[in-house]
Amino acid sequence: MFRTEEKRPVATGTTAHDAVRGHPDPHAAGFGRPRRVTVAVYAADPVLRVGVVQQLRQRPETELVDDADAENAQVSLVVVDALDDDVTALLTRLSYNGATRAGLVIGTLGVGALQRVVECGVSAVLRRAEADQDQLVQLVLAVANGEGVLPGDLLGELLGHVGSLRRAALDPGALPLSTLTSREAEMLRLVSEGLDTAAIARKTSYSERTVKNVLHEITTRLQLRNRAHAVGYALRNGLI
Repeated sequence: MFRTEEKRPVATGTTAHDAVRGHPDPHAAGFGRPRRVTVAVYAADPVLRVGVVQQLRQRPETELVDDADAENAQVSLVVVDALDDDVTALLTRLSYNGATRAGLVIGTLGVGALQRVVECGVSAVLRRAEADQDQLVQLVLAVANGEGVLPGDLLGELLGHVGSLRRAALDPGALPLSTLTSREAEMLRLVSEGLDTAAIARKTSYSERTVKNVLHEITTRLQLRNRAHAVGYALRNGLI
């Protein structure tokens, strides 16, 4: 089970000079002090959690929150050894929380795992081997500002991989895994516009059962979780 970390009291002696220039929330929080970035740390391994928490506690730019406030933290920092189904589920859940943005600190990461992370809505990733105190703080501030931070060596591979998927989609001989039929593309486009099954059926003159079957076929063939994931996949790969 992933756990967040308890809230750290704000030091009363902090001044405006303690804040990093370009802080995402520059409004004064008493006596002209910029507000700290609130951070919830998620880690199944208590050793990993303690290590990251100790690093962030020493910095005036961040304020750790407890479990009760975790859903409202500006930044949700997920710290793991590797990407698995539990981590993916957590990142997906956090992506649906409009109050927070997620960053990932991970031990091992390949281009395939990076693609999954990006599909979960995470655009700021740091390898644990590179996660010293300054790098952690920079990651937190980047996440709070909505900026992307990805390992440079994997970014090029990821762009190349996405490019190959788009080229395959434009190739009539491409594998079915990377393409959609015109009917599938139309139905996903309607899903992206917010239409439900009944509305799509009326729009396309198909039965609701047919619509459900087509959408189920898409998610099964492309190994996606749900309709929203299918829409995101299709948009990212230029299929709709």
